[in-house]
Amino acid sequence: MEKLEKFGSMSSMGRPGQPAELASIYVQLASIDASYTTGAVYGAAGGTGQP
Repeated sequence: MEKLEKFGSMSSMGRPGQPAELASIYVQLASIDASYTTGAVYGAAGGTGQP
């Protein structure tokens, strides 16, 4: 329980990312619109820039 309370606190936003905040990346990758995308990097770094 102690680890759970601190989870994500070291990120730049001070909290872990929420599923709703990451969902758009998954939707884009699953979409037919992404069929022309190759070698792209989709970063979800919480405001710290690309990983």
